Amino acid sequence: MVQSGFSRIRSFRSQLNGSDAKIADYILEHETATKTMTIQGMADSTSLSTATISRFVKRIGYNSFREFSLSLAIVAPKNNTFFGEIGEDDDQEQIVQKVFSGAINALESTLDIISEDDLNKAAEWIATARKVGFFGIGGSSIVAFNAYHKFLRTPIDGFQHPDYDIQVMQAVRMTSADVAVVISHSGRNRDTLSVMQHLQAHGVKIIAITAFPNSELAKNSDLVLASAAEEVNIRSESMSSLIAQLTIVDTLFTLVGVQMGERTSAVVDEIREAIEQTRK
Repeated sequence: MVQSGFSRIRSFRSQLNGSDAKIADYILEHETATKTMTIQGMADSTSLSTATISRFVKRIGYNSFREFSLSLAIVAPKNNTFFGEIGEDDDQEQIVQKVFSGAINALESTLDIISEDDLNKAAEWIATARKVGFFGIGGSSIVAFNAYHKFLRTPIDGFQHPDYDIQVMQAVRMTSADVAVVISHSGRNRDTLSVMQHLQAHGVKIIAITAFPNSELAKNSDLVLASAAEEVNIRSESMSSLIAQLTIVDTLFTLVGVQMGERTSAVVDEIREAIEQTRK
């Protein structure tokens, strides 16, 4: 399912500023009019240049204004917001529907914005690394641990630990032959950025998984795999982003597993046999 251009703007809105924020707000406030606007018409309506409009659409993930314009014609659900705000009058059924819709929208929107080339490049880096470290603080440590757990089923030499101090020690022992997968919903967590700085100092390739591709973490990483997110009123947007990030990890694991072929199968078989011995 292709994401509506309006939905994508909402998912990026909190990351935009200056002219980009002005364009985004104008489009969201004039949905009917902007569906048929030319790039010149949008430039005139926002008192900006066509070059600024062009940069905006590329910054939110479109190759051209035409591609962006076509996305505005896609009908988005009207009964709830992008990730489904929970209202005070919602009954249990509505809450359940909105939570599940939020998860589905997060996955569909992440698939729409993520680059297949970047996924393949990340998988190649992981498959050829000497060691792979998975880093995340707080809620992001859940994604990091899941990644470590998944990649135990491959020949990859990986490691992960939820404690910040240990993450720092792990980071300073890595080299340019290693790869770090750093997960942060906001990309602004102070401890995560500290770990990132140690990784940079040692020349480690950094793959960032974050919902904010304009964050400090993203800007300082070698590769960014972005998950979609939008602010909502009661439940944090990070809930849906977490599901998207777990799926990004699953995708990387599958790509690496297939790439490493029989070597992965041998590890999986050995692990399965070992685990089966613990069951009656």
